[in-house]
Amino acid sequence: MKKMQKLLGLVTIATAIAAPALAAQPLYLAYPPNNHRTTSDRIFFIGTAPPSGRVLVNGRTIQRSPAGHFAPTFPLRMGDNVFTFRYRNQQRRIKVTRLSTQPSLPVGLAFGKDSLTPRLDIARMPGEAICFSAIAPANATVNVKLANQTIPLTAQPARAILPPNSAALVGQNLPNSITTQNLRRSSKYQGCATADSPAELGRPEFQLTINGKTIAEIGQGNIKILSPTQLEIAEVIVDGGIARTGPSTDHSRLTPLPKGTQASITGTEGDWVRLDYGGWINKQEVRISQTSVPPRSIIRSITTRRVAGATEVVFPLQVPVPVSVQQSDRILTLTLHNTTAQTDIIRTDDDPIISRLDWQQVAPDRVQYTFNLKSQQQWGYKLRYDGTSLVLTLRYPPPGAGKMPTPQEKPLSGIKILLDPGHGGRESGAAGPTGYLEKDVNLTVAKLIRDELVARGATVIMTREDDRTLSLPERVAIIDRVEPAIALSIHYNSLPDNGDAFNTKGIGMFWYHPQAHSLAMFLHDRLVGKLNRPSYGVFWNNLALARPASAPSVLLELGFMSNPFEFEWLMNPTEQRKLAGAIASAIAEWFSTVN
Repeated sequence: MKKMQKLLGLVTIATAIAAPALAAQPLYLAYPPNNHRTTSDRIFFIGTAPPSGRVLVNGRTIQRSPAGHFAPTFPLRMGDNVFTFRYRNQQRRIKVTRLSTQPSLPVGLAFGKDSLTPRLDIARMPGEAICFSAIAPANATVNVKLANQTIPLTAQPARAILPPNSAALVGQNLPNSITTQNLRRSSKYQGCATADSPAELGRPEFQLTINGKTIAEIGQGNIKILSPTQLEIAEVIVDGGIARTGPSTDHSRLTPLPKGTQASITGTEGDWVRLDYGGWINKQEVRISQTSVPPRSIIRSITTRRVAGATEVVFPLQVPVPVSVQQSDRILTLTLHNTTAQTDIIRTDDDPIISRLDWQQVAPDRVQYTFNLKSQQQWGYKLRYDGTSLVLTLRYPPPGAGKMPTPQEKPLSGIKILLDPGHGGRESGAAGPTGYLEKDVNLTVAKLIRDELVARGATVIMTREDDRTLSLPERVAIIDRVEPAIALSIHYNSLPDNGDAFNTKGIGMFWYHPQAHSLAMFLHDRLVGKLNRPSYGVFWNNLALARPASAPSVLLELGFMSNPFEFEWLMNPTEQRKLAGAIASAIAEWFSTVN
C-alpha cells in the first residue's frame, strides 16, 4: 500500500516505508511519502531524529518524545503544500497535495464532467422510480429524454456532506454544515420518473438549455424495465455470499447468504443484482438462470439434533431461500424470506442451550424463529444448506466457561483460543516513527500472549507463526474450520490523514457480532485499568477479523504506532510481556464470569 489504509478497514501506514538502514539515519520520515495526495484538510508527519538538537518544519521547532520521535499535524490548503524538515545539517522536503471532494462546476454551456447519472446499466421493476441527476450551471433548464418521456430535472438545495466512516475513528463524524455560499453555488439537478411496462428503454439523453442555447449528451447507462412474470433467478455459488444494502461495496453488509440460496432478481446496477428480499449481491457470486416461477417455499415443522459441541436446527424447505440472523442477549432470531408457514407441530425437547423456540409469520412472505437461549453469552453459529434444508448450528459453551477452577486446575484448561497476528509478508500494516513495521510487533506480542495462555492451560492456534502473507479470507477460513472458543486478532493502530497522531493513543477493541461484545468490553476495561493505559474506545466495526460468526471474534488495537510516546511503550520488551500477561489473565477471568 502507498497510503494510510488498513486491510482491516482502519487506516494505517504501509509497505515500503523504509529498510532498517534508512531508519538508522539521523533524520527519518516514515509518513507521508513525498508527493502524497489526500482529501484531508490536514496532515500529520511521522518520523524520528536523535533526541539531542531540534527538528524544524518550515522553520518552526516541533515537539518530540524523549527518544526523539515526532508526529506533528499541519493544515493543508487546496493544491500543493511543501514542508521542509531540518535537523542540524539534514533536510527533507515533502510535497503533499490536497484534493477537493467537491465536483468541479461546469463553465458555460456544459454539464459537469462525469456528473450524469445513472452511469451504469440499470434494471428496475415496473412502477419503480428511476432517478437521474446532472451537474450544470445555475439557472439552467435541464431535461432528460427517455423513450417517449421528457423528464424535467430541477435544481436541488445543497445537502450536508457526510464524512467517511473512518471519521468516527478520529471523532469528526458530524456532517459538514451548509452555508449560504453553498446554497448559491448549488448546481445539482435531479428528477425521477416511472415506467409501467417491461421494455428496453435505452440510454437517456440529457439536455441543457441556457439563454436559448441547448446542448445534449447521451448518458452512459442503459435502462431496462423488468417483466414481473419473466424474472431471472440468482443462485449463490460461493460459501457465504456477501449481501449488501445497496449496489456497491460502500453499502453495509447483511447476513451472508449460504451457498445454494435462490431468489428472484428485481433490479440490477452494473455488476450488482438486487434480490427479491432486498439484498444486493455481486454477479460474480451468483449463477443467473431464467424461470417463470419465483423461488418460494412453505415450511411445516423443524427438527433439532445434537452433534459434537453443538445443536443443529434443520428447516426443511422446498427451495433454499434467503435468510437473515439477528442476535441479542439470550436471543437469536432467524428469518426465512420468501417463505410461508404451514406449521402445526414443532417438537421442543430439553436442549443444552435452547430454552424455548417461538415463531411467527411476520409478513406474508417472511417467517421468523426466535431462539430463547439458556445462556446470555452465545458461542457462535453457522448456516448452510444441505440440499434444500437450511441447517443452523448453535455452538455449546466450551468446557470451564462460567466456572471457577479448582486449585488443581489451570483456569483455561480445555479451552481452545485462536490468535491472529495481523498482517505479515507483503502486508506490512502500520509503521512507527523509526520505520519499524506493525506486522513484526503483532507477531512478537501474539507469541507472548500464546505462551501466557498455554501456561494457563489453553490450547492455542496461531494463524501465522512467521512473516508470511495470509489473506483476510484465509484467516477467516481458519477460524471457521478450527471453531475456537474465542478468536482474537492482534494489531497496533494508526490514523487517517486528518487524525491527531501526536495526541491520539490508547487501547481499542473492535467487535461485529453481539456475541463478541462482552469479550471486547471486558478486555478493554481490564487492560486499561490494570496497565494504566489510555482508552481509545470500544467500537462496533465492519472488519473482516471481527465478522466470523462461528466464534466470538474481537480485533484488538493495543496501541498506536503513529504516536511518538506510545510507540516507545509498545516497543519495550518488558512492557510487551506485561501486556501479554494482562491479556491472558483478562481472558481467564472473562471465561470464569460468563454465563
